[in-house]
Order: sequence, then structure tokens, then C-alpha cells
Amino acid sequence: MTTTELAPRAEEEARSASTSTPPAPPSERTPRRRMKRPLKIAFIVILTVSLLEAIAFAGTYLLVSRHYVTTDNAQVDGDQIKINAPVTGIVTDWSITDGSAVRDNQIVGRVQSVGGGAQPKRAVRAPGDGTVAVSTVDNGEYVTAGTTLATAYDPSSIYITARVEEKDISGVRLGQAVDVSVDAYPNTSVRGTVTQIQAAAAGQFTIYPSPDSDPTNPQKVDQYIPVKIAIADSGGARLLPGMNVTVNIRRD
Repeated sequence: MTTTELAPRAEEEARSASTSTPPAPPSERTPRRRMKRPLKIAFIVILTVSLLEAIAFAGTYLLVSRHYVTTDNAQVDGDQIKINAPVTGIVTDWSITDGSAVRDNQIVGRVQSVGGGAQPKRAVRAPGDGTVAVSTVDNGEYVTAGTTLATAYDPSSIYITARVEEKDISGVRLGQAVDVSVDAYPNTSVRGTVTQIQAAAAGQFTIYPSPDSDPTNPQKVDQYIPVKIAIADSGGARLLPGMNVTVNIRRD
């Protein structure tokens, strides 16, 4: 081939090379990230715990909530016998302490009036039979008329006061059987019966002032209905006012 024939061909190949698109590089594959083993194990553990909690909740509802109204907002209670100071003065001859037994009209001490002239002593008498739960004074103390010097309870009139949430009170009826667990006697079974359901709630609507809201806007709070439970069988436990208990009221 002559030089004259090669020149146009060379120009054409150069022009073709300048306008042709270079081949695209092979696409790079994004590496797939795999979950680290410790993170995977933690995820499985969390999922398992959540599932177990859901199963436990469902089991509690089926086994307990459907058959009982339960509350641990409950205490052993009783009718109080308050021993008060008859006059203002100094306590003398005080003869009782916590746990002392008292009889109706028994003289348990005296209060000596203070002031000029004669200083007579007035007897302090118990207004009923019972056992002293709390004695708050000692000889020589100054008290004012009407001050409670001691509080007693009649052991034969001990009962339980349970505070039931208002959403559960519809499941409570007079005469229902109650299973009681006493914190002080965890292995003792105590049984009782619902004898009274208070007509009003133990709480009231309360106002919570807030800087970003109207302070006169009443906010609803949890309400509890006091329920009185007579003790049918103490299981041999010595129940004292103030002891904490958990009650399970059997639904009808």
C-alpha cells in the first residue's frame, strides 16, 4: 500500500479513537455488612426476654386477674381507742407502755394542772378495753387538754382495710372471700370476708399548677376505694394494726 493511501486511513483511525467512548470499568460490588456476633446475641436475648414478659403478663391475667381483685395497698386496722389528756398540765403516775392491756374506765395516769393556788390532779382514764399500740408520753411531760396520750385497739375488733383502685372496684362485692398474705408472716395463710365498701374514694381531684398551663385546671389523679375485710381465720398469726398485707379478693 502506498504512502498516499495510508495517510487518509491513519487520519480516520485517529478520529475514530478520539470520539470513541472508553469501556466502563467493571462495576464494584458493595460488600454486604454482616451483623457482629455479640450484637446478634444481644438482640436475640432482648427479643426472648420481651417475649417471656408478654407470656408472663398473659399468664398472670389468666390465672390471677380473671379470678381475683388484688391490691398490696392494704394494712391491718382496727377501731382506735384514744386515751386523751383531760386538762392542760404535767403528766404524772403514767403506768402504761406499748403492749399494755387496758380496761374500760381504768385510770392509767394523771395530769396535774399548772398555775397559781391549788394544783389538783385529774385522772386519765381508758375509754374502752384494748391493747396499747402507741404510748406517746412519759411522766413529767407538759400536755394540753385533748392531746392524745396513747392509742389502743381492741384485739377482738381487728380487721383489714384494703384500698382498691376505682377501675377494679366493680369486681368487689359484700360477702366475697378474701385470701390475705401478711408481710410479717409470709408462710401463713389468712382468710377474710368483705364486709364494707366505702361509698366515697380515698382521694380527690387535685390541682397541679404548671407554668405552661392554666393553674386552675383540675388534673385527675388515681382514686382508691377503701374496703373493709373481716378476718375469718388468722392462721395463728398475731395480727397488729399497721402491718402491711396483700389481699386477693375472689371474684364472683
